[in-house]
Amino acid sequence: MNDYRDALQRVIEDSVAPAAREVDELGRFPADAVKSLGEAGLLGLTSAPSVGGAGEGLRSAAEVIESLAAVCASTAMVSVMHYAATAVVEAHGPEATRRAIAQGQHLTTLAFSEVGSRSHFWAPLGTTTAVEGGSDVTLAARKSWVTSAAAAESYVWSSLPVSATGPMTLWLVPRQSTGVTIGEHFDGLGLRGNGSVPVDAEGVVVDRGAMLGPDGEGLNIALTVVLPWFLILSAAFSVGLMEATVAETGRHLTSARLEHLGARLIDQPIPRSDYARMRLITDTSRALLTDTLNAVESARPDATLRVLEVKAAAAEAALSVTDLAMKVCGGAAFRKELGIERRFRDAQAARVMAPTTDALLDFIGRAIGGLDLLGP
Repeated sequence: MNDYRDALQRVIEDSVAPAAREVDELGRFPADAVKSLGEAGLLGLTSAPSVGGAGEGLRSAAEVIESLAAVCASTAMVSVMHYAATAVVEAHGPEATRRAIAQGQHLTTLAFSEVGSRSHFWAPLGTTTAVEGGSDVTLAARKSWVTSAAAAESYVWSSLPVSATGPMTLWLVPRQSTGVTIGEHFDGLGLRGNGSVPVDAEGVVVDRGAMLGPDGEGLNIALTVVLPWFLILSAAFSVGLMEATVAETGRHLTSARLEHLGARLIDQPIPRSDYARMRLITDTSRALLTDTLNAVESARPDATLRVLEVKAAAAEAALSVTDLAMKVCGGAAFRKELGIERRFRDAQAARVMAPTTDALLDFIGRAIGGLDLLGP
């Protein structure tokens, strides 16, 4: 799908951008934008050509996320979760679901974090019980936050294993399964339209064929398949936010004037210095994102370290850039029409979205210290 960039630009102009402000103000899920992404082939961007997908990789997905985040962070985060979950479905899921995703008719998402273990996604508490005399199992869990919870057709769901000794097993759970209860409307600080709410499961019956990978191997799949996609795409999300914020700040500084001095704000040394710092931080984050993609694609020895670093670095950078924009643009930044305060709020999410920045820093310390990633 060599023309995905043109398709993306059309979707952004026709569906994403016109609704972005309302999605934020009303906390409304961007259903029209997601539908348009599917119709344009962008939900199936990373699906294999053998099932009708575009066959694009992580770099292309990162480009899509960055472009979406610059316009509507909620639409971008919905897409981050979809691509991360699709990576698992592509590797271990049924062909029918893979084809539906490739055709843009199936939105999927991750359902990892739980009420009891919070952001420690690697420690599911949800149970899995084999049904006696059959191939079915029952799932029970209290998922704390699931993006697109009420809109996704399926969840990539983590639980304790059925009988294996490993820490986790993954399942493909249809949203409309009996026993799935979706929480109330999300009314949050930022990412207000991403539809992230709790999901409870009680006695949800699935066939063993819904298992994604071997029983007990879910954590390994999460670390080797899900985590690179989620962390890199989350970094692209933050870079997109930063690019939009820098651009909006530049427009303000070059148009706003100090009439009594006969000068623009950009002519003043302090705003100009802060603006330069915003550009520097953004470019540094982009360089790390690019290097991480290069490391993963070439299987460089430091690829795992870069993957662990990139979300943490970009998340903190986005906080700095959007905070500087609030300072540089002053009172104008507090007005919703400028868009900066929305991006300031949206930037807060990446720090606390599992794995959190603090968790990633611990992982990085373990990696460079020669320790097991999840050891004592």
